[in-house]
Amino acid sequence: MTGSSRLDAVVDRIAPLDAAAMAAASARLDRLTKPPGSLGRLEELAIRLAGITGRSDAGTRPRTIVVAAADHGVAARGVSAYPPDVTRQMVANFLAGGAAIAVLARLLDAGLVIVDAGVEGHGPFVGRERQPGPFAPGPSVEFRSTGRGRATADLSVGPAMTRVAALAAVEFGLDLAADLADRGTALIGLGEMGIGNTTSAAALTSALCGAQPDAVTGPGTGLDEAARLRKVAIVEHALAVNRPDPTDPLGVLAALGGLEIAVLVGVLLGGAASRVPVVLDGFITGAAALVAAAIAPDVTARLIASHRSAEPGHAVQLERLGLQPLLDLELRLGEGTGAALAIGLLDAATSLRDEMATFESAGVAGRPAPAGTTARRARS
Repeated sequence: MTGSSRLDAVVDRIAPLDAAAMAAASARLDRLTKPPGSLGRLEELAIRLAGITGRSDAGTRPRTIVVAAADHGVAARGVSAYPPDVTRQMVANFLAGGAAIAVLARLLDAGLVIVDAGVEGHGPFVGRERQPGPFAPGPSVEFRSTGRGRATADLSVGPAMTRVAALAAVEFGLDLAADLADRGTALIGLGEMGIGNTTSAAALTSALCGAQPDAVTGPGTGLDEAARLRKVAIVEHALAVNRPDPTDPLGVLAALGGLEIAVLVGVLLGGAASRVPVVLDGFITGAAALVAAAIAPDVTARLIASHRSAEPGHAVQLERLGLQPLLDLELRLGEGTGAALAIGLLDAATSLRDEMATFESAGVAGRPAPAGTTARRARS
């Protein structure tokens, strides 16, 4: 139990994969004009989509990429090659359509939702002064805001946020996922933005996976080795100061996380509860997945790992989650770019499933699948 009746109710709705739908999808694939299993992991994707959704004919449209952004107090410690102002500037770039994820969303005909989870200087009030205006979304981009308007605290000297703030951000993500599901969204891709958030993700990964900080702390935005080692020391200090308890995932999130990570935890859990497949991006969304899996272990089967990031901690996360990434392109941008590229593979998997001829319809002599093939793949 999480201590939140609302969150507990969502967790209770996350069930194991639908074995009957997976078996039906596998049987359909085996009737297509190809040797059984010859499309490899594309077939596994079609079967996984069936298990997540409960539909053997699960589709991938309409789809939405959710990019959550927030500032981190630890950024003041020089853990990034870029200044904290870049978070706000990049959110404006997302909304104007100039960022990489905006380009890929247009290419995929995907909706793009940008969430201001805690971008410094934005929101209804900062101190006693109302801000001059919100971010302005461009065409086909949706903007949401938690209204917080400030960064987390420096996790290296104490908790990044209160448990109440962490839970509020998670619940914002739950609401967003429920809204997307109600609107008929068939697929959700995750992305993020936040200067300093690889430090938060490294601390979360170390705490939840029991890994040494040096093994999971990478260069982030392009630090040299000396700067990376300073970052490792900051993560080590954060763990020593906060003493996170891995059996209390919300407590770990509050101590070491970011507000954008917390929102993504909610989207992950909410999407799983609504049987909407969720495609992870890289290291930061992987940290959100670790928290979500610690809250609800059944969530991992409902996630799709898009790629293996160049950040060293991402491989540790994927191993803990038991997820095999679809791509390895040495990406480390974030924003949801890896998730967007993987959506193209999901499109391929479902198109092949639906549009290929069967042996019967094409008049092609088929070879029976080996005994047990369908059952084995349905369990994969």
